[in-house]
Amino acid sequence: MDFLSFIGDNLQIFLSYTGFANATWGHLIMIAVGLVFIYLAIAKEFEPMLLIPIGFGILIGNIPFKDAGLQLGIYEEGSVLNILYQGVTSGWYPPLIFLGIGAMTDFSALISNPKLMLIGAAAQFGIFGAYTLALLWGFDPSQAGAIGIIGGADGPTAIFLSSKLAPNLMGAIAVSAYSYMALVPVIQPPIMRLLTNKKERLIRMKPPRVVSQTEKIIFPIVGLLLTCFLVPSGLPLLGMLFFGNLLKESGVTRRLAETARGPLIDVITILLGITVGASTQATQFLTWSSLKIFGLGALSFVIATTAGVLFVKFFNLFLKKDNKINPLIGNAGVSAVPDSARISQIVGLEYDSTNYLLMHAMGPNVAGVIGSAVAAGILLGFLG
Repeated sequence: MDFLSFIGDNLQIFLSYTGFANATWGHLIMIAVGLVFIYLAIAKEFEPMLLIPIGFGILIGNIPFKDAGLQLGIYEEGSVLNILYQGVTSGWYPPLIFLGIGAMTDFSALISNPKLMLIGAAAQFGIFGAYTLALLWGFDPSQAGAIGIIGGADGPTAIFLSSKLAPNLMGAIAVSAYSYMALVPVIQPPIMRLLTNKKERLIRMKPPRVVSQTEKIIFPIVGLLLTCFLVPSGLPLLGMLFFGNLLKESGVTRRLAETARGPLIDVITILLGITVGASTQATQFLTWSSLKIFGLGALSFVIATTAGVLFVKFFNLFLKKDNKINPLIGNAGVSAVPDSARISQIVGLEYDSTNYLLMHAMGPNVAGVIGSAVAAGILLGFLG
């Protein structure tokens, strides 16, 4: 009898540690969200390189367990997940991502037509629009700044800034930023069609001029000096972005460039995605603040896309007829590279099957990457 009692007590203890015994509706809701992310990545091919790690991370982070000092969860100091998560909380994953982005980015479209930089700058209104709305919705200035950066459509920048200004909101901000980046093909086209007429959609832009190798080498050096002298607080992101680009364009560091844009960025993307996803534990994530952040994230994308398209329409008023810009590339000012530029191409081809806008759209698209990092530096400078 004592033996049976011993077995029964141990079985009861074992059952109390299982996920079935500790599951709440919050865990089940977040697991469903993780499954949706994975579905969108595989079935719809919405940013699979991001949504699969994040979606699976959400599953990992929401496996229920009894807190008994076993160091399992991402928020338990000393756990493996917590150690990996320090790359997010300390802000050193995002600069490494920017290093890889710089090593794979061709700035030729922007160099050949510098005025496209203005479109990238105009799209950053999404950041400051969301910042203003977040203040109106009751967030303090630091939290509002971290939330606002979602409008830049730049996940690594959102993580970097939120790690400095609002660590407690980082999970919601990161998931929101990456979610809306993946939904660019859904969010942007209706806005682009609404704000343009048929004549504007048919505008043909001059082919970009050929950019010399010397210009490509000089650009990251001049870009670093100009942007970081203006906004020194953006140095971690901008410095690594331009350094990666110099590795690519110098022609003498091919192995380093290939490492930065290949194995390095792949490893960091995996670690970043899985830990950001795991940080969405139901007890930490399912709050009214998170829902507000998702709402503000959607509004910021709408504001950014609208500002980019309307700015091109306004700018065209001052340009000669043969030098006008197709406003369908205005959406590419958000820094979801290359998805927003690809959307410009897709929507443009709907109205003229021979009007290829991709190369033109890449100009504001890469300008948006620089612009969002500069905006993050500005926010960090006066809120940090």
